[in-house]
This record gives sequence, structure tokens and C-alpha cells, in this order.
Amino acid sequence: MPEGHKTHFIAAEHDRLLAGQTLKVTSPQGRFRSDARNVSGRELESVHACGKHLFYHFDGDRIVHVHLGRYGKFRTLNTPPPEPVGKVRMRMIGAENTIDLNGPTTCRVIDGDEAQTVTDKLGPDPLAGGRKQDVWKNISSRSKPIGALLLDQGVIAGVGNIFRAEVLFETGLDPQIPGDQLSRESFDRLWRSLTRMMKTGLKYGRIIAVSAREAGKPLARIEGRDRFRIYGKTDCPRCGQLIDTIELASRRLYVCFGCQTDDQ
Repeated sequence: MPEGHKTHFIAAEHDRLLAGQTLKVTSPQGRFRSDARNVSGRELESVHACGKHLFYHFDGDRIVHVHLGRYGKFRTLNTPPPEPVGKVRMRMIGAENTIDLNGPTTCRVIDGDEAQTVTDKLGPDPLAGGRKQDVWKNISSRSKPIGALLLDQGVIAGVGNIFRAEVLFETGLDPQIPGDQLSRESFDRLWRSLTRMMKTGLKYGRIIAVSAREAGKPLARIEGRDRFRIYGKTDCPRCGQLIDTIELASRRLYVCFGCQTDDQ
């Protein structure tokens, strides 16, 4: 599932390619056909992201709300576009660029009030000006493990399974420590690491947890699992012991219990 850095990256790219244009919006698959008619022929004013949600603002207070989920994917094509590939839920056709959307969890037309309802349920988004103090308040008032709270979009928006594993490893935190037992010093360290990592992900369009020095190459050239320190790995890059996996918040989490001992 794309994490917050990716939705913000997509929003900026789609805003650059299509905002300010009158779009033709269709649904080759058919499931979005009725909603497509409600925005087709209207100007796309802007695109923005909040957490893992995307909002395409058309004139007349009509907004296409997209949540990619685990299988959603965009494809950028030239205009006029070729025949659709796969089950294209939504196709947005601009003057020079066409964007196809396949397999999203959510794709619907809503208004500004409904969009506000969606965002009101989300915690602060570090990439959208979310306040550190608000995240601290959310975490320090809950007894769930920090490894579960980081995935709770009502606590902090945009963090997914990879960011969770990488930031907890980088800061040396045991993922099982309850939020209300996390020290302020540890939280400050966690916040610094997370915001830096998310901003790097936004800049490059992909999560990069390692430094250029660790990788021995510029960040832009780091590919695949080489971008991670612990996620999907078998051996700890610090101590060399085997990495454990545990189920936390119904997702597999990679942990080195030899290195992640803080706040215990």
C-alpha cells in the first residue's frame, strides 16, 4: 500500500500535469461511470493529499476522492490515450496527458463537506503541516504499543508498514513499548527520524531509509531492497543477528530485538 510520501508525490505530479485544464473523465471499467459524468467537462482546480488519501478538486465543489489501498495504481499516458490496459476505474484526459487509475479501494465523487469529514478522522500528517505536539498528545495518551500506534491513521496520517519498521529500527525503539510509556526524549527522536524519512520519500518518490554513505552511492541511484535497513531483511546491519518478525496491528513487522531496546 502506498504510504504518505507517495500520495503527496502523486498529488504534486498530477497537479502539475492536469490542474487548470478542463478534463474528460471516463470509466472504461464502468464502476465509476456515473460519478465520472459528474466531473467530466469541468476544470480540475487542484490536487492535494492528506495521509494516504488523494483529493482532485473540480470546479463546482466536486471532488474525486481516491484511496489506492493495496492494489491501486496510476499510469500516466500521452493524449490521445491508447486502449485501456486492465480494469481502468477512472481515466482523466487532459490536453497532453492522460492518467489512468486501476484497482483503488476508493474512487468516488464527494463535496467539500464530505472531504472534511474524511480528513477530520485522520491524525496529523507530517507532510501537510501536522504538528509534532498533536502527534505527541495522540501517542502519549494511548496504551497501545508504539508499533501499532504508528499504523493508526487517526494517530498520525501517512505512515505505513515500511516507514514503521525503518523508523523504529533507526531510533532503536522496541515496537512493543506502550505509547503512554514512551519518553518524550524517545518521541522527539522518533519524530525527527520520521519527518526526515518521509520528506526524503517525497523528494524521490520512494522510501529510502539508508543514507548515501551507507549505500555508497547517491540516494537517487538506490533501488529495490537496498533502500531499507531492516524491512524485508534477514540479518541486522548493525549487530549481525537474525531479524525477527512479529505480528503487530495485523501486519508483519521486522525487528532486531538486540538493537531495539530503548524505553524498556
